[in-house]
Amino acid sequence: MIRVELPDVPGSLGRVASAIGEAGGDIEAIEIVEKRDGFAVDDVLLEIAPGTMPDSIVSACSVLDGVSVLWVNRYAAGGNLFLDLEVVEALTEDPANAQDRLIDLLPITFRVDWAARLRRDGDGWAVAHATDAAPTEFDLDEVTAPTRLPDHEIYVECAAPFGRDLVLIGRRGGPEFLDSELARLEHLLGLAMTISHA
Repeated sequence: MIRVELPDVPGSLGRVASAIGEAGGDIEAIEIVEKRDGFAVDDVLLEIAPGTMPDSIVSACSVLDGVSVLWVNRYAAGGNLFLDLEVVEALTEDPANAQDRLIDLLPITFRVDWAARLRRDGDGWAVAHATDAAPTEFDLDEVTAPTRLPDHEIYVECAAPFGRDLVLIGRRGGPEFLDSELARLEHLLGLAMTISHA
């Protein structure tokens, strides 16, 4: 998976796709993550030919005018991107368990390593539901809106209120969560809350 920033003009994505192909990558899926100030940020899921180094794909993209590779990493969640509509469909299948089901789906939806729903427990937070890779202890201040958390040694994290609870997601090594991802997380949490109380 690579995250690229490219000019939001006709032909930019085609140039990036051609560069990836010439460097030995095969595009499996593309998701637009954000558009801002004449640029787009896209996540590109790739299959790389045996013997191809990810650095060669990064280099092929980086030499293109106005294109920056913001992040590259293995994508362990499976062979596709998981769209928000698929999340909503999964939540509506079992409304009583929608809140926990959302936590289970956040890692593949946001391409993160883990997700956790925390509940206030005295002066701290206790894990109410989490994916397998989530930490078991959290030291957090109150969070009143979706926000990026201060730097962690291993993970880039963000948190958002979820009714009386708090949802955290974390990526090993990045990339930093974009404003659009924070807004998207807030939206999905709101939908899960509505579905679970329907």
